Amino acid sequence: MSFCLPHGFFSRKSTRTIGLWCSIATLLLLLAPQTYALNDVEFERPNEPLNVAVRVGAPFVIERADGSLDGISVALWEEVASQLNVAFDYQVVELDALLQGMYNQDFDVGIGPLTVTAERERMLDFTQPFHSAGLGIAVRQEDRAGWWAVAQRFVTKEFASVMLALSAVLLLSGFSLWLFERKHNPDEFSQDKVKGIGAGFWWAAVTMTTVGYGDKSPRSTGGRVVALIWMFTSVIIISSFTASIASSLTVNELASRIEGPSDLDRVRVATIPNSFTSEYLDQRFISYRPYANIEAALDALAAQEVDAVVHDAPLLNYQLRQRFDADLMLLPNTFNAQNYAFTLVEGSDMLEATNRTLLDVRASPNWNNLLERYMGE
Repeated sequence: MSFCLPHGFFSRKSTRTIGLWCSIATLLLLLAPQTYALNDVEFERPNEPLNVAVRVGAPFVIERADGSLDGISVALWEEVASQLNVAFDYQVVELDALLQGMYNQDFDVGIGPLTVTAERERMLDFTQPFHSAGLGIAVRQEDRAGWWAVAQRFVTKEFASVMLALSAVLLLSGFSLWLFERKHNPDEFSQDKVKGIGAGFWWAAVTMTTVGYGDKSPRSTGGRVVALIWMFTSVIIISSFTASIASSLTVNELASRIEGPSDLDRVRVATIPNSFTSEYLDQRFISYRPYANIEAALDALAAQEVDAVVHDAPLLNYQLRQRFDADLMLLPNTFNAQNYAFTLVEGSDMLEATNRTLLDVRASPNWNNLLERYMGE
């Protein structure tokens, strides 16, 4: 590239002067940083590889056992970087470190499951979104399994304790009646301890349930007093027992019927702290248990320590397909839609070129293949 004018345009002295300036200008151009043009957009191509901060979160970024990175964000960025002809190095960091590092310009690019928020946009530049999704709710399959779920609620230590206590009361009542009836009514309440107490237990049970077969009835005064006391006691026991069971089933049924975000304020919720999801829950005063990652939260859900896990729907869906397909499920409706994008430092001259390249990649047939491969879409 030269700024020199045609020969003979000036005098010999002027020509020497202009020639000197042309040489200086050419040297400055050679020493200046290179620029790269893409679709008529120029940006300064760095001499050193870009420092790319990576937040791990499948299926956007998957960290393999050997330390290599995979995922839809990784595949997309590597295609964009290839078309931009820029080199880069990855550095895996947590979300807070990524955002702070981008703000401090310690990194050049940030990739991963990064959602665009107003607060983040005030500090950083974001590319065009490459994926849109909402928050999702993961629940246990059994919580939506109808009568089987109700039957399972009776197989608990609490219910077994109640039944054991009730049996003890029946035995005490039957034994008391047998003490009076064994001499006055040996035909119905045998003097043999096992048979006699067994008959008393049977009488106490049918009396309490108001079945009243009439095959056994007290004849002694003491036996009738015991029977009268037991009848009134049975009414109280049955009423309390029925109310307790009904209340328990109602509460459990309400807890299990999680249909959407409006149900989250009455169940035990798990999520990842310092995330877009936790901000959503905090704004709506919904309490939650924090877990270090989605895997730990879903493990707690499977162990019935929580009733629902709320987080980005694509991340939940990926983990459920990988590990919990038979035990847990993702509710069909998502909410609070959000956009996923790459982030660049504020004022980056790569933004326009990156956006155009990203849109070109998204318009290619290969993009649909990536969505199918990583997200099952």
